[in-house]
Amino acid sequence: MKKKYRKIEFRPGQQIESAIKELKKYNDLVCGSFNGKMLYSDIDNLDSAFKKITGKTKLEFDKAEEKRYIKYKQEEKEYKKTIPKLTKKWIKKGNTILDKKYHKLWAKIVPIRLNDLYKGMELKASLDIIKELNNGCKLKVAKEIIEKQGHSGMSFGLVCSMIKELCNRGNEFMNYIQKQRSLT
Repeated sequence: MKKKYRKIEFRPGQQIESAIKELKKYNDLVCGSFNGKMLYSDIDNLDSAFKKITGKTKLEFDKAEEKRYIKYKQEEKEYKKTIPKLTKKWIKKGNTILDKKYHKLWAKIVPIRLNDLYKGMELKASLDIIKELNNGCKLKVAKEIIEKQGHSGMSFGLVCSMIKELCNRGNEFMNYIQKQRSLT
């Protein structure tokens, strides 16, 4: 005879451990989909759930995460060492593209951007657009450049803000972007 399971829903963002605890709190047979994998109250335990979802037992998963974290921290440490050299490089590059009146602000922005989430990605993105705007490109061309850069909403806004503050045509560019977005 085939078992009948009552389906339950897990909360968005729920951890595997709490999903297993939730399955076990019911007196009847229940199941629920977790990241596309069906977990069953009478079959699954913590290790089997981890194996289904991650391909690793809980212990193997934790060990892999610890290794990943250690590698990440080491890479961060190495990156931090390069910031002084990168700061000089980006200030110099910006000074070749930006009007002189923006050099002081650029010098303040560079180390902040190098220390943030994007690790200075927005420095290049901004300069690529500002260079074209300074050379008289059409606003449509500048918009196409920023759209091809693959930004998240946050980095898109950051780059637009930098262009606005560091380019004589920055306000014009921002107004164009806002107008184009309101049309879609």
